[in-house]
Amino acid sequence: MKTIQEIEEIRKKTYQKIALRKNTKEDTREKHILICHGTGCTSSKSPEILSQFQKILKEKNIEHVKVIMTGCFGLCAKGPIVIIRPEDVFYAMVKPEDCLEIIESHIEKGEIVERLLCKDIDGSKVKTLDDLTFYKKQERIVLKNCGTINPENIDEYLAFDGYRALEKVLTSMSPEEVIQEITESGLRGRGGAGFPTGKKWALTKQEEADQKYVVCNADEGDPGAFMDRSILEGDPHTVLEAMTIAGYAIGATKGYIYVRAEYPIAVQRLKIAIEQAREYGLLGEHLLGTDYSFDIEIRLGAGAFVCGEETALLESIEGRRGQPRVKPPFPAQKGLWEKPTLINNVETYANVCQIILKGAKWFSSIGTENSKGTKVFALGGNVQNIGLVEVPMGTTLREIVYDIGGGIPNGRQFKAAQTGGPSGGCIPREHLDTPIDYESLKEIGSMMGSGGLIVMDDTKCMVNLAKFYLEFTVDESCGKCTPCRIGTKRMLEILEKICEGNASLVDLDKLEALAINIEKTAICGLGQTAPNPVLSTLKYFRDEYLAHIKYKQCTAGECKALTSIRINPEECRGCGLCKKNCPVGAIHGEPGTPHHIEKEKCIKCGTCIAKCPFHAIVTKGE
Repeated sequence: MKTIQEIEEIRKKTYQKIALRKNTKEDTREKHILICHGTGCTSSKSPEILSQFQKILKEKNIEHVKVIMTGCFGLCAKGPIVIIRPEDVFYAMVKPEDCLEIIESHIEKGEIVERLLCKDIDGSKVKTLDDLTFYKKQERIVLKNCGTINPENIDEYLAFDGYRALEKVLTSMSPEEVIQEITESGLRGRGGAGFPTGKKWALTKQEEADQKYVVCNADEGDPGAFMDRSILEGDPHTVLEAMTIAGYAIGATKGYIYVRAEYPIAVQRLKIAIEQAREYGLLGEHLLGTDYSFDIEIRLGAGAFVCGEETALLESIEGRRGQPRVKPPFPAQKGLWEKPTLINNVETYANVCQIILKGAKWFSSIGTENSKGTKVFALGGNVQNIGLVEVPMGTTLREIVYDIGGGIPNGRQFKAAQTGGPSGGCIPREHLDTPIDYESLKEIGSMMGSGGLIVMDDTKCMVNLAKFYLEFTVDESCGKCTPCRIGTKRMLEILEKICEGNASLVDLDKLEALAINIEKTAICGLGQTAPNPVLSTLKYFRDEYLAHIKYKQCTAGECKALTSIRINPEECRGCGLCKKNCPVGAIHGEPGTPHHIEKEKCIKCGTCIAKCPFHAIVTKGE
């Protein structure tokens, strides 16, 4: 256990060693090679890159260069990412075999390896991170340490003001003052519903009990979402510190982090962080020499989507099947083991320390009138810059898709964006300038959700998209209530009929009626929002439903039963790539002449479309 003075000494010494991570204009011979070790880059051999750098530096006896693993930099589409500081040079899509060239050219000769520089959205090569358009409209509060510190080194977290907020709270603030600061900041829950965080803390504090609990919901189950995972992988201590502050504020001494087992890197870094915090006296008994004690344990989830619902999560922690409880009572009244329990998600906690250090007024100055601060999004789908972005609330969808995301690839047009995953809705092209905040999204039939943002181009069928999300919901339904267990299944059956060309307009009316009834009667928030993808696509893309039903056509060409594939003879150059790659031999033609597809043989797999370099193969309704 370390005293406040000892921790302050560690801060100063460590900051002197790693200051150039922030002071990137510093003129120094020392170099830091930062290598992303988030899940995405790790799967693309970033651990091998780190080992290769270390090996080469040792062989060359170069001692003024440090190699550091970090969390996610955000620009996942360009990984594995290597950044060299203090120059802040951004190398993209680095391979282990590139390490020697980087050392010999950049480190030894001071010559930048041009071929590895990241390309910006206009195709030009950019030297530094700050010059990339992807980062220019972002404001990193939650992600401030991700890509900067080694997440497995508590000293580096301390160097950048880590645990200062806890120290401030324990030595100079009452629990009431902490809750007041969070309330005045305007922070709202980042898990989906946007409930005021300070109000939730106050409700839990006012309950009388011999034991209270703080829970972190890290069960991130939305398809395409990876915000919470990246925070835990890149900056785990910020969540531990915030949970401890929350425990002090509400009068709890025990915390649990419920994280899905499919996040092995996040789980491992949390374990390391918890052990380090205990060793330093930042978790456990008498924190920082005060009378307050608090400790945290990890509980692994088995990947059930419904366990993202707070009461189902509590059931799972207690060792039972994850099913939602009837509310009230709410967790703040009777939660874990029937004791008052505070539950926030990872991103919500990741804002807390900065609010305590910089003040409620600072945080509330960012964002919109009713949606304060920033929001982290996992930007995916048909967009050039797939990755993790953090923007002020109120940033428009157009800015995220085009200015940060780099627009739609392959010359296609924007069609829609899905926010909130299976619980959210589709935002069509006419609402591209909608500010991304809680109220604005609700007005157009969508929701913030946890932060998944999937972009779709004009090749996507919105009926098929609704079917995809209903398939997910049906698979993940816990089965406790009839509206969700049976109702979503009936909705899916109707959607399948529509996509196969076997539905009638009566089926469409049934689909809409079911969606409205399930929305009103399901027992939990997940069931109540399950119809959202259907309702929003019916609202904005009803013409596609009618085309499927009345004309037996899928104009996007995704519903195979309603689609045929043909080769446009005017565009075909006779290169033969489609013929070579067709798995069933349905394409015929001589080299240099337009080819054609034998309709009876074609299985509509789409391989030919993907392989044709001239975009000569098109889909159309039958």
